[in-house]
This record gives sequence, C-alpha cells and structure tokens, in this order.
Amino acid sequence: MEIFNYKLNTYLESWMGPRDQRVRGFLLLDNYPPTFALTVMYLLIVWMGPKYMKHRQPYSCRGLLVLYNLGLTLLSFYMFYELVTAVWHGGYNFYCQDTHSAQEADNKIINVLWWYYFSKLIEFMDTFFFILRKNNHQITFLHIYHHASMLNIWWFVMNWVPCGHSYFGASLNSFVHVVMYSYYGLSAVPAMRPYLWWKKYITQFQLIQFFLTMWQTTCAVIWPCNFPMGWLYFQISYMVTLIILFSNFYIQTYKKHSVSLQKEHQNGSPVSTNGHANGTPSLERSTHKKLRVD
Repeated sequence: MEIFNYKLNTYLESWMGPRDQRVRGFLLLDNYPPTFALTVMYLLIVWMGPKYMKHRQPYSCRGLLVLYNLGLTLLSFYMFYELVTAVWHGGYNFYCQDTHSAQEADNKIINVLWWYYFSKLIEFMDTFFFILRKNNHQITFLHIYHHASMLNIWWFVMNWVPCGHSYFGASLNSFVHVVMYSYYGLSAVPAMRPYLWWKKYITQFQLIQFFLTMWQTTCAVIWPCNFPMGWLYFQISYMVTLIILFSNFYIQTYKKHSVSLQKEHQNGSPVSTNGHANGTPSLERSTHKKLRVD
C-alpha cells in the first residue's frame, strides 16, 4: 500500500505540481485513497441503503437530527468566524491572495480549512438520515453530486492550495450552513415548524453564494497574483455546475409551485389564505416530497 501511495503521490505531483508541505500529517490528507474509499463507501450506502430499508419501518431520528444539525450549525459558525477574523487580521487581498504571503494568517486558515474539509465527510450523514427515514425522494443527483464531489475536491484543495484565495468560498459556505443547519435543526422539532418561514430563501442564499464565489474567483483571473490559475478556472467551472443544478431545483420547487397555487386559487380550491394548514405552512407541505438542498 505504501508503494501504491508513493506512486500515486508522485503522479499527482508530476501533473499538478508539488504539494503544500504545511498540511503533512493532517488527518486523511497525506494520501488520497482514504478519501476516495470513503466516497465509494458513501455511494454504496446510497445505492444499497434504500434497498435495505424498503420493507422496514422508517426511523424517526428526531433527537439525533436535532443534535446533528445543532453540531453542524456550531461548527459552521466556528469556521466562518475563524476564517473572517484570520483574513481580516492577516490583511488578505480580496481580489487575489496567494498561498505564501501572510504566514500567521495562512497557518490559521489552513487549520480551519482542514475542519471545512472534514465537515464534508460529516455531512454524508445528511444522506444517511434520508435513508433511515425513507425520504428517498430527497436523494437526487444534485444531492449526491454535491456531497460526493465536495469531499474529494477539498482533499485536492488542502494539498495544493490550502489557504490564500481558497478562503472565500469556504467562508461563504460556512455562513450559509449556519442558516441552513439551524433551520433543519429547528424543523426537526414539530412545535417549531409553523414558525419556520425562510426555507425557500435558503436556496436563494445558496445561489447568491455561488455567484459571489464565481465573481470573486474571476477577479483573481483578471488581477492575478501567484495563486495557481488552473485552480481558479476549475472553481469557476464547478460553480457553473452548481448554479445550473440549484437553479433547476429552485424553479422546479418554488416557481412551478407558485403557478400551481395561483391556478388552484382561481379554480376555487380551498387553500388556506394565511398559508398554513394544520399547523404546517402550505408551501412546506406541498414541497415535502421535494429535495432538501444542502
């Protein structure tokens, strides 16, 4: 195995350049196979899990969901706060920041971004909860693509560009996840559901995040520093795929729903005028079988 890892690392460095030695010794970062193997295991569970649960009763997982979402909310807030303060005190350049110009800030950001990478492994639990609760309609291509790709992308980011311009997307995403996981944690408590009105704005917030990340990455292309150009082009390309997929989700979930509500109202359908029925927002009820985007 050591020979295989050595040959793989040699090949990757011959293709992508030397790895950043500052992340040597970090959990899961020295070699790529563990991250790849965890992703394969995730995909196998996605494939086999619904088959295993097919003739079994769904699990509630309510208490676990509250704790899980609360934990990710706190972790996301920690990462957002630490990244923003490190960038601010380190005097990072918004338009382009290389990976070797602010040693103290760089080291702090590397440590926080490792947690960001590791959080993508933790977030596999999103899918596992769907399987246990038999919410298989939420396990869509977008969901699997987003979860499986992020862990692998961030292994490469951490090994080649673990600080500098890499901070921006992670900072925004951490803030979005504070909003998102706090929502899902509260929604696991039935008494709170009638008061949770901001679900559709989470997707809007995510789309804004992608556009801002793509814009800020484009700035580094227009006004370059020593940050590797190939990574910038890759980030822009990846953001385009997310914008397309999340926009399609938003249109399918909310825009078409809004049109159907108008038609129901015109036809005299007894839709609650205050947007609630039986203590559940009407939009929430009608989108129950739609994708949870995270």
